[in-house]
Amino acid sequence: MITVPHTAHAEQASAFCGREKNDVITHEEVFLIALARCSSRVAIIERVSLLVMLLEIENSFSPPVELTGMLLAAACLESRYNANAKGDHKFSKRRKPKAIGLLQIWPWAIRANEKRTGKKLVRIDPLQSAIFWMDHIKRQLPRVKRVCGFKLESRLWSAAWVTAIRAPKPGGRCYERSKHERLLHKWHREIRKKRTACLPSNLSR
Repeated sequence: MITVPHTAHAEQASAFCGREKNDVITHEEVFLIALARCSSRVAIIERVSLLVMLLEIENSFSPPVELTGMLLAAACLESRYNANAKGDHKFSKRRKPKAIGLLQIWPWAIRANEKRTGKKLVRIDPLQSAIFWMDHIKRQLPRVKRVCGFKLESRLWSAAWVTAIRAPKPGGRCYERSKHERLLHKWHREIRKKRTACLPSNLSR
């Protein structure tokens, strides 16, 4: 069970204190940063519930600690936490949206999910979208390990992440990073900076 503050105030300095700069990033910290840094028209109460749910789904797939908050960063960039978002009209001859929902999932995902599970994926359902998205990334791991040869879990997940959300590429995408991951690392750097600000000046170096 993910434990986060029941508050809309994302700039609580105390939440980032009491930890060393290079300690593992916590769910509480990434929750607060996501809430503060991802502007959204979605009501704050809805966003709080959504972020908690996303963290719980993410945690159930056991990504490496270096990527804590990966689902939150992706949903922020893709839809600003709007489960009804529609995008990628330019790819449709009729100018209809190709990408739907929290994670801007395309129609191919519906077919792939139904073929694998026998169930139709409802893209505007944030729970279904998030589970599909995380599962799709995790399913890339064996192939990425074979193609890229990485042994470090964080590198495998990073390559699987960008492989899952981008078009297939000869030779794979072993040394690429997604925009989602770049945002996530930006959040992590801010968290570490906030931790440092908690320390006495002679200990923060």
